[in-house]
Amino acid sequence: MSIPFSIDLSNRVAVVTGGGGVLCSQLARALAECGAKVAILDLNAEAAEAAAEGLRADGLTAKGFAANVLERASLEAAAEAVKAAFGPCDLLLNGAGGNHPKGTTSKEWLEEADLDDPSLTTFFDLDPKGIEFVFNLNFLGSLIPSQVFARQMIGRKGCSIINISSMNAFCPLTKIPAYSGAKAAVSNFTQWLAVHFSKVGIRVNALAPGFFLTNQNHKLLIDEASGEFTARAKKIIDHTPMGRFGEPQELVGTLLWLVSDAASGFVNGIVVPIDGGFAAYSGV
Repeated sequence: MSIPFSIDLSNRVAVVTGGGGVLCSQLARALAECGAKVAILDLNAEAAEAAAEGLRADGLTAKGFAANVLERASLEAAAEAVKAAFGPCDLLLNGAGGNHPKGTTSKEWLEEADLDDPSLTTFFDLDPKGIEFVFNLNFLGSLIPSQVFARQMIGRKGCSIINISSMNAFCPLTKIPAYSGAKAAVSNFTQWLAVHFSKVGIRVNALAPGFFLTNQNHKLLIDEASGEFTARAKKIIDHTPMGRFGEPQELVGTLLWLVSDAASGFVNGIVVPIDGGFAAYSGV
């Protein structure tokens, strides 16, 4: 990939959770191309190692590790393995997250007749366990890795944590209350942790991507039969002033700015929207 500018991350160790996914694998590559030794963590060990192998094939330093961001013991084992392979963590990118159908309504608005339609999932039908899963994956999936890897950062200069929030945190989307609420929690946690860690020299900031095509949302946005945009995708594009979805590499510049002490050493506790103007547009 072509990075917009280069920073010096030589001898720095970067840990990327959810690193086997579309967006975070690209962010991991950008860190590696700037000289970092990148540990790619993913629940799917094969996906983590495949992403790492792609980086090593280009002469970059990377290794895949299996880890469950919701299990402290799993993360502690991964942290020790990363430390043994590369050294203590300098940069943590909390990229693991996602939604679940059980936290999603069928329709954008409730109509009285919907209550008698068993084929629909209304607000009243949302599964608490599904909502709990979404909250845990996004919020605890950022908190627990921060607990584990930030311990290795204490007393060392230039360390930072980058969380992945969402434009949903600024303005909740229809149909996905669990995901919107969970990402709002991630944004709030980013601010809280930035303050909490301010005396030990760890900066904490977040990216808030707008709409990017990923493995998770592909079926919602692209019709499998025709390959065309779904109705929801068209609505998104119509509400995005730039008139398109984002490209994964368009997250890279903000990431590199935030992890560079030389560029953003006094930036702490912010959540940066990267959404093509979606959140700024009222629709009229």
